[in-house]
Amino acid sequence: MEQILVVDDDPGFRRLLETILAGEGYHVDTAGTVDEAIRICGRKQFHLVVSDLRLPDGDGLDVLRWSKEHMPATPVIMITGFGSVASAVEAMKLGAVDYLGKPLSSPDELRMLARKALDQNRAEHERDLLREEQQSRFSCGSIIAEHPSMAKVVELARKVAPTNATVLITGESGTGKEIIAHCIHDNSTRASRAFVPVNCAALSPTLIESELFGHEKGSFTGAVGQHVGRFERAHGGTLFLDEIGELDANLQAKLLRVLQEKMFERVGGTRQISVDVRVIAATNRDLHRSVSDGKFREDLYYRLNLFPIELPPIRERGGDIVKLARFFLQRAGRSMNKPNLRLSPSAEQILMGYVWPGNVRELENMMERMAILCDDLVEADDLPITADGPARPVLFKEIERQAILDALDANAGNRTKTAQQLGISLRTLQYRLKDYGITPA
Repeated sequence: MEQILVVDDDPGFRRLLETILAGEGYHVDTAGTVDEAIRICGRKQFHLVVSDLRLPDGDGLDVLRWSKEHMPATPVIMITGFGSVASAVEAMKLGAVDYLGKPLSSPDELRMLARKALDQNRAEHERDLLREEQQSRFSCGSIIAEHPSMAKVVELARKVAPTNATVLITGESGTGKEIIAHCIHDNSTRASRAFVPVNCAALSPTLIESELFGHEKGSFTGAVGQHVGRFERAHGGTLFLDEIGELDANLQAKLLRVLQEKMFERVGGTRQISVDVRVIAATNRDLHRSVSDGKFREDLYYRLNLFPIELPPIRERGGDIVKLARFFLQRAGRSMNKPNLRLSPSAEQILMGYVWPGNVRELENMMERMAILCDDLVEADDLPITADGPARPVLFKEIERQAILDALDANAGNRTKTAQQLGISLRTLQYRLKDYGITPA
């Protein structure tokens, strides 16, 4: 539910504005002075502020200036009395998105201006988020790598990027292997062509063969048509083979042949297909040991391991942990119209002391959940972890479950609106509902 603050010293007019906005489904708080407005904004995040220009302890422009400094993403609509055009112009110059005449000519005037401001603000947040995702998520320059171990990884990625060398990225689950693969691709001569990922652990041996090499119509039960595989789709670009250590012996042999000859056949086919593909592989396994155990082909290992890059676990990256946490929290906050979310010093200490078995992925997921549960400051007690112990899954899941129930209740069980309020996808919400056994009416 979108939060609006109405600031006006006239109790009757203030109640009128509150009634109109509440009737549109907004949650409305009110204040009668500049001081009261600033106090309320200091402890709660608002999506819109509607403020009168004339207030008993100052000027409505003081509210505007404070908002621009402390809540820069929150739009402000100023209320101006008859004949105050000059003040309205000044307010617009200072950053107000619009102004409203007093008295109201019609309740629809307020409804229209509020909806316009909120819609524009949401659209700007979505555009900023999309731009950020597109421009920086996978580029080397955006990777937080101040710790020497991670700085070395980025430097290696930059050096190998312009070549066609096969790269093997190793590291624990969740350390960001696909991000490094994207970094290499995006800084290569193949950047304008496709980056095609495939998770080798997510499919059965039969399906993964069809996914990699494609199949011809009738080649197996259910093959009702020709299927173009990932190698063909990656022609001219990069194929990212995640969890390469999960491939069975038969597929290892076929992959080796493609790497050596740049040719393959579709499943059920006889025609040789030539491809120009750069392969980047990744694994959380010790492939050298797998070779010693006879589980992974030695010749394929050396072919893939032409240029190895090992990612350090996040627990060994020192101050990068807090910088990553701030980045993920702020990004999630912007997507949920909570741009002022921040971590308290005590929360940052907890994050620094935790062992992070799920690495960067676990940290990112935790910050996204904090953005759902917290309105402004994330305290140490809000975190589902302790510095010297494991995550507190039972307590945290109960908090998250209650947050979902509250959102469902606020949106009368509407799942789409609930997902939007929580800042998650509808698919993620449906998964959470199933996981927590919640069946909304």
